[in-house]
Amino acid sequence: MDSATAAPAARAPAAPFTSYQRFVVFLLAFLQFTVILDFMILSPLGAILMPALQITTRQFGMVVSVYAFSAGVAGLLAAGFADRFDRKKLLLFFYCGFVLGTLLCGVAGSYHFLLFARMVTGLFGGVIGSISFAIITDLFPLQVRGRVMGIVQTAFAASQVLGIPIGWELATRWNWHAPFLLIVGCSVVAGIVIFVRLQPVDAHLKVARDRSAMAHLLHTASQSRYLIGFSATMLLATGGFMLMPFGSAFSINNLGIASNKLSTVYFVTGIVSMIAGPLAGRLADRVGKYTLFCIGTVLAIGVVIFYTHLDVTPLWLVIAISCVMFVCVSARMIAASALTSGVPAMPDRGAYMAINSSLQQFSGGVAAGLAGLIVVQSPTGRLQHYGLLGWVVASVMGLTVLLMFNVHRIVREKT
Repeated sequence: MDSATAAPAARAPAAPFTSYQRFVVFLLAFLQFTVILDFMILSPLGAILMPALQITTRQFGMVVSVYAFSAGVAGLLAAGFADRFDRKKLLLFFYCGFVLGTLLCGVAGSYHFLLFARMVTGLFGGVIGSISFAIITDLFPLQVRGRVMGIVQTAFAASQVLGIPIGWELATRWNWHAPFLLIVGCSVVAGIVIFVRLQPVDAHLKVARDRSAMAHLLHTASQSRYLIGFSATMLLATGGFMLMPFGSAFSINNLGIASNKLSTVYFVTGIVSMIAGPLAGRLADRVGKYTLFCIGTVLAIGVVIFYTHLDVTPLWLVIAISCVMFVCVSARMIAASALTSGVPAMPDRGAYMAINSSLQQFSGGVAAGLAGLIVVQSPTGRLQHYGLLGWVVASVMGLTVLLMFNVHRIVREKT
């Protein structure tokens, strides 16, 4: 099935997208924007939220990681059913739950209520990415998926440019609840567009299947080539989950960046990443997805080690380093997403993406929790042991290069 559909695409890999394909790419990018922003907004809000709720770095790390753990559980629960329904209907269901969870975050008044709200948000929001990637895999051939992923992954950069600076301004002008309420408003509009304009994505339902939901989950989770993909991609989110939660606190308390200048760092970094993302996607399709992944990882390792050992630093240098770091991380994530999308067969795509996302979330949750244990905030507000955290992140990135090679080999043999 996959090789048959890939053959025509191989003759014209650079064919322009149709208007509907462009709409789908833009829509999925915007959905990713809202979901990623919901997670990322906690990073700049950390400097406000911790004193407001009177919580420690360990408790804040738990607020971040509980999202990942609940998302991981939801991914496993949804995997068995992911290929049994129209992907549009699944997307609508989980997106509505995500909006509800974000609304609960917007009205939370205590640490424990916020913890519960993040759990609800993770149960639904953590599955949206896997459904989106399954839709991409169904609608676009492997030869152009780097290009598609490059556009969709700009959601990460867009959250830097638009969401985080706006969220930071809302939080400083009013309170930390305001950014979550803004996300709810944007997400409601996106949900309406999905309902009205997105066509059914149900080609996978035409493939004969004779397994129950549980049997389908176990079948997908036990295939040897899928296990190789799972083992590699579960480590991809580690860097972000470990560094991101304390990014704003590190910039303010260690690097000496004024809180009112923090939005400038996010804005410039996001603009550069938005430009670099689509270029990295096209480059992945041309030079090879694994090749770009290796290049991005090696550069990211060097930048992460340098950045996490900085002391008081001029604003312009912090911006320059942040730009390079985010471009490298973005390139490796785009290349990895495009590469791993070629692993599953059509009947297993939904389940594979759900399990894959679930394992990433579990791994990220553990990483965020470990970061909360490694990093300690002194009475002066300064973060200690952040350099050690950088070495841990760099080591995991290096290990991922070795594991991703096996994914590259599987996809090459398959296509």
